[in-house]
Amino acid sequence: MYRYSNGQMRLSDFQQPMGMQLREDNRWVKKAQLIPWSMIEEKYAGSFPSKTGNVAKPLQLAFGACLIQQEYGFSDEEIVLQIQENPYLQYFCGYSGYDDSKPPFEASSMVNFRKRLTPEIIAEINEMIIQEAQKNEADDDHNGSDDDHNGSCNSDQSKNMADEKQNSGTMIVDATCAPQNIKFPQDIELLNESREKLEKIIDKTSDENGFYRPRMYRKNARKDYLNLVKCKKRTAKKVRRSIKKQLQYLRRDFGYIDNLMQNNGVILSEKDARLLAVLRKVYEQQLYMFENNTHSVPDRIVSISQPFIRPIVRGKAKAPVEFGTKLDISVVDGWTRLEYHSFDAYNEAKNLPEMIEAFHNREGHYPERILADKIYRNRENLRYCKERGIRLSGPSLGRPKKDVISDRHQDYIDECERVEVERKFSLAKLKCGIGLVKAKLENTVGHVVAMSILLLNLRKVLCALLLFWMFGGIDWYCFEMLAVNQ
Repeated sequence: MYRYSNGQMRLSDFQQPMGMQLREDNRWVKKAQLIPWSMIEEKYAGSFPSKTGNVAKPLQLAFGACLIQQEYGFSDEEIVLQIQENPYLQYFCGYSGYDDSKPPFEASSMVNFRKRLTPEIIAEINEMIIQEAQKNEADDDHNGSDDDHNGSCNSDQSKNMADEKQNSGTMIVDATCAPQNIKFPQDIELLNESREKLEKIIDKTSDENGFYRPRMYRKNARKDYLNLVKCKKRTAKKVRRSIKKQLQYLRRDFGYIDNLMQNNGVILSEKDARLLAVLRKVYEQQLYMFENNTHSVPDRIVSISQPFIRPIVRGKAKAPVEFGTKLDISVVDGWTRLEYHSFDAYNEAKNLPEMIEAFHNREGHYPERILADKIYRNRENLRYCKERGIRLSGPSLGRPKKDVISDRHQDYIDECERVEVERKFSLAKLKCGIGLVKAKLENTVGHVVAMSILLLNLRKVLCALLLFWMFGGIDWYCFEMLAVNQ
């Protein structure tokens, strides 16, 4: 059950700690005033259809805790202590006054917050923040230019109606990978971990049902594993021989658990059944690669605790293969949106038409140009953009034609402006938590990725507001540089 709150209070109404005066220009005070809490609460309350049961934590506390954690990278236990000790964070989270007598919630509640704040809900919240900021910018511009345009309102209105159907604006698109916090996968490591987990399942099942534990030669299996791990020079022949032994140990252990389930009527718990399915999939994949002498298999599992993670081949110098979530973003007028994310490797060029249509649904017209990598310039996308009068940046396909002179100056301008999306990726990985994602559930990983994009826009609004007060206006490039250096 969920109960609506009274919304964000003023700092003057907040019961401040004894002997301390909170500052109006604090960043968390400003962030609390920038976020449309009442609009967000409508979306959050929809995840509580029942009107009975325990009262859930308020939206401002749940969303605020997730946002603070994304900003600083705190653990679930640390974020509880930080909110309990910091009056600014308590004001941001919707407290009526400073209270350090008890923790705001249990650390395990952070998992429930991340589950309820799905990527879809966060995307809607992100759009609300962008629209609210654009509305404030438009109001400021309108108030500053009322005296200059009072005599031509009707003509300008008719002109704007005619121009709405024309293409305008620039959309920058690109893709990256948010690495997951997992150990670098090696075949021998995966097989040894699978064997150890399978042995625990067999021991637990045998003890609970009163059966003798079967002989599994676990000391010999551990010794064979260490013989390869401690070896300084691993030859291909030695690695293959060690993998073969581990596969044989696993095959025998699977025979034991199958015998317990089929011939003795043993029923595994839901958790053990899910783990057994993952271990069986790992064994089948490793056996296939061993028998076919290959290192590639479809839907390869690289982590037993997080079987949804897939290898993403990026071809970068630092890390040719990354393990995590691949995501597409679009940048329009400095505002960032998460367009698509997936754990499976995919060709980002296929998502370009959907991004363009999403832009059309938001703005009412198509963009004038799209700045993107060469991978987006395939025949389908070029034809799609040409039909809608959109210029897709980059060189033409095929061999350069002698009679066609390319506009090198325009290509240089496009490439310089496209760097903005790279700055967004750099800021998101350095300051917004997707440089190393530590969430372990499939849906909570999506929450972290979506929250990092929202935090990018919130930092942009805050930097713009602070710099406008300090210097009376500054360009967007300086906003980004200040955000990176914070």
